[in-house]
Amino acid sequence: MKIIRAKDYKDMSRKAANIISAQVIMKPNCVLGLATGGTPVGTYKQLIDWYNKGDLDFSEVTTVNLDEYRGLPRENPQSYWYFMHDNLFNHVNIDHSRINLPDGTNLDAAAECARYDEVIRSVGGIDLQLLGIGHDGHIGFNEPGSAFELGTHCVDLTQDTIEANKRFFESIDDVPRQAYTMGIKTIMQARKVLLVASGKDKASIVKKAFFGPVTPEVPASILQMHPDFILVGDEEALSEI
Repeated sequence: MKIIRAKDYKDMSRKAANIISAQVIMKPNCVLGLATGGTPVGTYKQLIDWYNKGDLDFSEVTTVNLDEYRGLPRENPQSYWYFMHDNLFNHVNIDHSRINLPDGTNLDAAAECARYDEVIRSVGGIDLQLLGIGHDGHIGFNEPGSAFELGTHCVDLTQDTIEANKRFFESIDDVPRQAYTMGIKTIMQARKVLLVASGKDKASIVKKAFFGPVTPEVPASILQMHPDFILVGDEEALSEI
């Protein structure tokens, strides 16, 4: 495990983008595993900035996203398909045929999870997986208690996750109750894992996940066992370690 300390959110975003851009430059046809949520947005903005300056070329990159709400169509502004296009894909020269996310409109969970595992296998696996971390230690939608050996699966979202996501919807009743997510097994098979953490509210879970016992009750703790794991955090997020 490598820990990179950043001054603040902007510095964290730049340092994380540096690692991703190095991956793209060293292997132009790499497979990037991407995450949604507030924390990676600054990283995506930095990547777009470097692309606009001519420093990055995404034309051969393939992407696979961590997760998607079950039941939301792509055009819904709260879908992760929409988020990724709004925050990254529409602003760089990525080949849209190389973009992959779980299909939230396929309500046959077994079929969709099997399809997505096959997509990841068919592109040769993930070279670099970007992650955020939830306040309870979840990564993707792998909630506390998730089995470490799972591939892509359908999860029932916890009340805490539903509460955390309600700010994005008109009411809590509109928040999806299920999602498709890469499993921890899939995440651990990525050749490199990069996790970004920002803010004082993440300090206790960062300490618990990366300096406490490895346990399914703190899903991110398994990353202690990954052979090439990098944590990039700002001073507030790393304040307890």
